[in-house]
Amino acid sequence: MLKVEGLETAYGLQQVLFGVSLEIAAGEVVTLLGRNGMGKTTTVLSVMGVVRPKGGRVTMEGKPISGLPSYRVAKAGLGLVPEGRQVFPNLTVRENLVATAANRRGADAAWTLDRVYGLFPGLEERQRHYGNQLSGGEQQMLAIARALMTNPRLLILDEATEGLAPLVRADIYRSIERLKAEGLSILVIDKDVHALTRIADRHYVLEKGRVVWHGTSVELGANRDVQHRYLGV
Repeated sequence: MLKVEGLETAYGLQQVLFGVSLEIAAGEVVTLLGRNGMGKTTTVLSVMGVVRPKGGRVTMEGKPISGLPSYRVAKAGLGLVPEGRQVFPNLTVRENLVATAANRRGADAAWTLDRVYGLFPGLEERQRHYGNQLSGGEQQMLAIARALMTNPRLLILDEATEGLAPLVRADIYRSIERLKAEGLSILVIDKDVHALTRIADRHYVLEKGRVVWHGTSVELGANRDVQHRYLGV
């Protein structure tokens, strides 16, 4: 589905990524883990074309997307739930969703308003409220639903549950499990290792812009050294 090979990214003279490589197969949930400032968001922004890498290669379903502008990356089938949610504050919930709606690939089971409301019933109840009237949890649900309305082949969630109450985090994780059960490929950045090892298939750990470990949930759960050294668990 997605293959990242030797990604190198810099902000001016400051290099942030040093040869990051990772793969996500169809239907997999994969995580990108690491402490703050290790390059996780930069990896996502580089894949999405928001930041232009200076080296490496990114392919989506075998087709190169390296260096493409972000709108073309989105058309290739990637949907991003950005850090900080970034919902449109002066649009209603319904308008936020309709604004991004597209089914460019002609999916049979396309994401529609009714379908995202089924995933997040609270959004239907709040559909006439503006983005800036929602709680943090509701905004995160809206950000996920908005990305789904683009009918992506791969969904990327950057800081999926950051700053959310425990009950809301549990709701977000349940939605990820449901999306996985429906066959959607997902890349997740988050800090709750215990929840992620229950949901995800594989994990990549970043340290100072490099992948220092990767493996399955069983392997990560059993590797206390990796958890303590790189994740602070």
